[in-house]
Amino acid sequence: MKSDKNQFTDNQSAALEHERKMLLNLANDIISVKDRNDLIQTFSKHMRELFYFSHAIVTLIDPKDETYSPILLDQGSASFEGHPEYEPMVKARFTINEPFAKTVLLSAGPCAFTIADVMASPQSPAYLRLNYELGIRTVLMAVLRIEDKPIAFLHIHSDREDSFTPQFIDVTSRIIPHLSSAVANIIKNDEIVKKENEKSFLLDFSNEITAVRTKEELGTVVNEALLKLTPDGSYVIRKINPDTQKLSAYLWNHGSLTSKHDLIKEVLDQEFPIKDGLQNRVLDSYIPLLISVERELLRGIKAPYLDLWKSLGFSTMVGIALRNNNTNIGLLWLSINEINIQILKGLCSQIAISMGNIMANDELVLANKQILSYKRQLEEENDYLKQEMQSLYSFTEVVGESQKMQEVYKLMSLVSDTNSTVLILGETGTGKELIAREIHNASAYKNKLMIKVNCAAIPSNLIESELFGHEKGAFTGASERRIGKFELANNSTIFLDEIGEMPLEAQVKLLRVLQEKEMERVGGTGTIKLNVRVIAATNRNLENEVKEGRFRSDLYYRLNVFPIILPALRDRVEDIESLCTSFLKRYSKNTGRKQVKISQKAIQQLQSYLWPGNVRELEHFIERSILLATDQLIREVHLPIASQSSTDANILTFDQSLEEMERSYIVEILKRCQGKISGVGGAAEILKIPGNTLHSKIKKLNISKAEYFTN
Repeated sequence: MKSDKNQFTDNQSAALEHERKMLLNLANDIISVKDRNDLIQTFSKHMRELFYFSHAIVTLIDPKDETYSPILLDQGSASFEGHPEYEPMVKARFTINEPFAKTVLLSAGPCAFTIADVMASPQSPAYLRLNYELGIRTVLMAVLRIEDKPIAFLHIHSDREDSFTPQFIDVTSRIIPHLSSAVANIIKNDEIVKKENEKSFLLDFSNEITAVRTKEELGTVVNEALLKLTPDGSYVIRKINPDTQKLSAYLWNHGSLTSKHDLIKEVLDQEFPIKDGLQNRVLDSYIPLLISVERELLRGIKAPYLDLWKSLGFSTMVGIALRNNNTNIGLLWLSINEINIQILKGLCSQIAISMGNIMANDELVLANKQILSYKRQLEEENDYLKQEMQSLYSFTEVVGESQKMQEVYKLMSLVSDTNSTVLILGETGTGKELIAREIHNASAYKNKLMIKVNCAAIPSNLIESELFGHEKGAFTGASERRIGKFELANNSTIFLDEIGEMPLEAQVKLLRVLQEKEMERVGGTGTIKLNVRVIAATNRNLENEVKEGRFRSDLYYRLNVFPIILPALRDRVEDIESLCTSFLKRYSKNTGRKQVKISQKAIQQLQSYLWPGNVRELEHFIERSILLATDQLIREVHLPIASQSSTDANILTFDQSLEEMERSYIVEILKRCQGKISGVGGAAEILKIPGNTLHSKIKKLNISKAEYFTN
């Protein structure tokens, strides 16, 4: 039989051999481990062949923020997974700067601790308390290093006081190098997998965003991508407004936060200044910024979106600038606690490109709409010009050789070659538009069309828009930009008919155009320079309008640069025959009849009529007479019955005596002068007789005031 000493030696040799085999098997198994989750289980399985302990954990050291956190858990041996603090604890980070961790880092090998003693020290990590509450009494810790750089901690826990014997510590020391290599490989593999996942994520996102054409499609793709980065998926993209001073919401997703929908909508509807102390920091940064909501509020940043984030329970937000061609176009706010810089930068780079393309396309679509709008407008203006060209030939020339018309011709010849403003005065129907056209056709602008505006035919609330144009949205119904008649008449002539009907508000703008040669569209801010020759016309007495406050005196003086007064037809009776000949020729052709002529008797009848409607009334009368004529000769005319009455005295006929004709004529003149007998504009001046003489005739002819004067 062997002696006791030999038996002891044999047992010791067997134990050492068992230990050697265990270490060899452990080293081989660690090398062959494929799944990171199997590493700690493999370690625990082989170690338990020699020693007792409760469970083991490997925590990863992050040198950037000087923290460590669980990476490998011996879940098969852990008995406290149901504890409410377990999940938060395995996701927590612990500082390596507290005394307990520093002691391990400075140690040359594994260190055994009694948990109760460590817990009594200040700044002890919280996971020791959790382990102690669950029955753990001792812990063995060792640093895993690669090239002398600490990469992780090994934690071996036991519910016994005497578990970590010198032999346990010695075996652990010999296992550390193998475990360190295995953990290093896991870290590298994790980084490779992480990068591959990032590439795959960004590639998938790139493929999806390439097909995006609209803002709505971009929103769908971004929503799906961000949901993979943050569980709630809450984000908002704000774009820089055209004024480059503010940001407004472009895309957003408030996740499941439906209870705060009204508050969220209120903030989304607002525009925020870029330089608010927070958004400008994000836009100036070339990396994503992790923002503490509470800290920014304490710094005094006044922004409603910060208050919203706090009310939603967001403690941290990530802000990333969106740049297209190295130019800021907006920013992304994302509710997330950790930043993956590469993913966010890659994500935002593609979002910015897509946003830029969409906004550029939207601008192009808008520009196309404006072009179509301008095209429609030009078509309308072309139709207008065609109508104007047709009306241009309604008179081939001014008809009339009377002395009064010769005076008008002389004034026209003096002003036509100039750029002076012309004011044409005269009763309705005297041919003011015709005179304006003749002045234009003899001017330097004769190769361009004269633009006509009838101020009396445009509603007062639209006259400014009609004259000066308007911008889109300038008023209700202004769905598109439109140029006005003054812009259309640039480098040409504009004829403002019935200028006396223009509202006072529009008169102010017209005065500016006349004085400064510039204008602004309604709702616009840009000044438009003009080179427009203005010809205005009215049948009103503008001096009286100025006195009554219905017409601006400064505008009147500016318009009255070169007045031309057209005589009434009754004051140039000798032109009636030539006018009749011109009208007969035109309307005979228009009605498809041979040339209709008029008898001398009919001419004498027409010359005896006062023609309150002047040339226009005569033109319409001749047209009607041609239609009523049974052959090619108008032998007599049928003048309005009302005008043949002795009381109205609108016409003079050969059935009246000389005294009756004189009486009727004086009554008509008094009516037209509104009862004024003498003085400027009085009946005596028109009749070219002294006022006393007219008084005598009124008394002699027994003309009562009631016949010619009404209040």
